[in-house]
Amino acid sequence: MAKAFFGGIHPDDMKAATNGKAINPLPHPPQVIIYLGRYREEPCTPLVRVGDHVKLGQKIGEPVYPEDVAVYASVSGTVTAVEPRLHAAGGKVPAVVIENDGRNERSPDIRPVEDPNSLSVEEMIERVRSAGIVDAENGEPPVWWKISHGIGRVDTVIINGAECEPYLTADHRTMLERPEQIVRGCAFLARMFHLDQVIIGVEVNKKNGITALKRTIAETRAPVVVTPLGSRYPQGSDKQLCQAITGRQIPPGAPPEEIGCAVFDVQSVCSIYRAITSGMPVVRQIVTVSGSGVMAPGNVDCPIGTPVSCLLDACGGLKDKTFKLIVGGPMTGTAQSAVNVSVDRGTVAVLAFAGREGRGLKHTQCIRCGRCARVCPMRLQPVFLYRYAMANKMNALEDANLMDCMECGACAYVCPAQLPLVQIFREGKARLMEELPVVEEMEEEEA
Repeated sequence: MAKAFFGGIHPDDMKAATNGKAINPLPHPPQVIIYLGRYREEPCTPLVRVGDHVKLGQKIGEPVYPEDVAVYASVSGTVTAVEPRLHAAGGKVPAVVIENDGRNERSPDIRPVEDPNSLSVEEMIERVRSAGIVDAENGEPPVWWKISHGIGRVDTVIINGAECEPYLTADHRTMLERPEQIVRGCAFLARMFHLDQVIIGVEVNKKNGITALKRTIAETRAPVVVTPLGSRYPQGSDKQLCQAITGRQIPPGAPPEEIGCAVFDVQSVCSIYRAITSGMPVVRQIVTVSGSGVMAPGNVDCPIGTPVSCLLDACGGLKDKTFKLIVGGPMTGTAQSAVNVSVDRGTVAVLAFAGREGRGLKHTQCIRCGRCARVCPMRLQPVFLYRYAMANKMNALEDANLMDCMECGACAYVCPAQLPLVQIFREGKARLMEELPVVEEMEEEEA
């Protein structure tokens, strides 16, 4: 039985435009721009140079730290540039640009296994590590790290099938079209964690997805159960999902492992299945392309590194007077000034808005109504965080636990002044992180 969590909102899900659209494979993009890391993170060391011919699944980036993951070519073709390129999160990130030859010639390093059940736990984890799998949310540790460090500490593995953010339907379509990959991936997780079952949490507005998963579980007799969840945002966050399914609350600043839980998203579970059975690394991503500015919204299965412009073209292009483009969901995504960014391993959606949809009022003044505090799932006081951030009061921001903010956007959604709270909190976090090392050094010297 699903349990409640504090705060949250019930926005219009806006999923009707794409939840009935099958996943559409994208024809070969002429060029891919594959980032060697994510913004504000240590990028991988490039293993290729301009002029090199690469094959699909070939390693092109070696991680700097052993706990990180490598980057792989998503198409075969010729490397035309190794240079910083604009990232959807802002700023430039080192990237490898590949001119696609359209042949998808596979790397000989991709080795399927005849009997996946014959693999040891260590061998399965190594195949997951070699596949470069990361969860969709930025800042998450690599999936292999979560598995290896959770064994013996985790008694509950949860698959995030909530997909509670408006517009997003890629996970829902995956449940309908690729349920076997999800269920078999869950079975591999159960083996690796030495558990009797894995739990998939799915919101009740995806009843046909729940039915498809349960049917596959019954047919395969997999150690997996599906738990229906109420429709509520941000139920897909680790803290809220763990509380909704287990009743346990994750302490501030702690990972789910602290309460014996490990959380993985649907796309990661499918990647685990492919890595263990076929040896295929993460080279493709399913992206929801939607919004009133898109001519033919849909769900697109594309090579990682596909320019956003190609995704929009595959969905009929943009309508006239489209005024806003967002990479990511409407609550947590980032607005873009151009379409020259590309799909990353964590890209879940590309949204474009026209007409009145997505338009806000001119920012007014905070009236201290308290709505933001009532919906904050982390029990923070956004009204005070906003004041401290605007006044650049770093000590007050730290004392008010700004770093616990999960940037879900629930506060901004209900704010009658339509203040850009998430943006302000992100900037405040960045400033706070810049000062924290100085504070820590001073404390060490005093000690």
